[in-house]
Amino acid sequence: MSAEYEKSLGRKIAFNRKRRGLSQKEFAGLLGRSEAWVSQVERGVRRIDRMTVLEKVAEVLDVPVAELAAEAPIVASVSESEPPGASRLRLVLSSAHSLKAILGQPEPPDIPTLRADVERAWSLTHEGNYADLAELLEDLVPRLESATRAGVEEERPGLFRLLAAMYHTCSAALANSGEPEAAWIAVDRSVVAAERAGDPLLMAAGEFRLSIVFLGARHYEQAARVSGSAADALAPLAEDGEPEAVAMRGALTLQRAVAAGRLNCADDAYAYLRLAKELAAQVGDGRNDYNTEFGPTNVALHEVAVAVDLGDAGIALRAAEDVDASGLSSERQARFGIDLAKAHAQRRQIDRAVDSLVRVRGLLPEMFRAKPAVKQLVADLLAMSPLPSDQLRELARELGVQEVRTST
Repeated sequence: MSAEYEKSLGRKIAFNRKRRGLSQKEFAGLLGRSEAWVSQVERGVRRIDRMTVLEKVAEVLDVPVAELAAEAPIVASVSESEPPGASRLRLVLSSAHSLKAILGQPEPPDIPTLRADVERAWSLTHEGNYADLAELLEDLVPRLESATRAGVEEERPGLFRLLAAMYHTCSAALANSGEPEAAWIAVDRSVVAAERAGDPLLMAAGEFRLSIVFLGARHYEQAARVSGSAADALAPLAEDGEPEAVAMRGALTLQRAVAAGRLNCADDAYAYLRLAKELAAQVGDGRNDYNTEFGPTNVALHEVAVAVDLGDAGIALRAAEDVDASGLSSERQARFGIDLAKAHAQRRQIDRAVDSLVRVRGLLPEMFRAKPAVKQLVADLLAMSPLPSDQLRELARELGVQEVRTST
């Protein structure tokens, strides 16, 4: 490993550690290493020659390991633990519903009931009620797959739209539950259904969902590519003033901004936010085209999220002062709460960060427990706290986060 690579890696680690608001001592405690070890790595005088160690560093810093490992001659390691068993939502996707529908004798579809069930699926998704959602989809997926084969010709585009929207709900819930691979499958099926419906905006909504999946999986360049290419493709429709096209282009532009922030491209991220703000002014609040919740309020929430990702905690907290997210879904409010907690953590405002996380837990307990970023944030707050509060310790116990104390 070259000395130049070691110095470059050290600078990346130091930058991202500071962005998380951690001292070298706190970072060392989260890694189970000494403060001297961290100092030597950041100065490029000590090498990291095992992928398992680099993976742990990336996990604590919440960055893709590929971002740290680029061009590093390190032998890849094999993960010691398998991912947890499939959820009920994953099992829903694993059944051969379409094959059964093709080979069976489907009954004429009850379109009003199917439409009402898809709307209920979205409500459950926004509420974070994934248990009831899974129960609904176990029945709804086969019914919709069957309906698209049984409906008369003029009904099929509408049925495929419902099928695509239903797979969007499945993808959103799986992404929030830390199941990116299964979420990707659901998105892929939604795009196929939208194409069969002849609905380009619904196809773009699938790309919007895919960008969220990539962000959750830390594939930031892929998220930037999918959101950017879809937003650019929609530009002619949006320039014609069609509100749904403007909203969808705006939602994709917000994903583009988040991806740029995660890639530490600050100028690009803030430029995309400015464009999204212009598009939101055309749309206004109160719409929810393709369940993206795009509008001025959602743009303001994304300003906070992007500033946090860039380590601009002051900008994030100032932007948050003017935000009233009460009109948005519980899911969107919970994401905002997590971003606020991160901003407070960067400012070492531990009690305020904990208060934000407690509100998130009250809004969406399933998302609170499932998000790896929440667990890492609680670990950060424990490391920062000379004497952790009972409330912080309670959050840590709930998430299975162990308190690590460094020796002085």
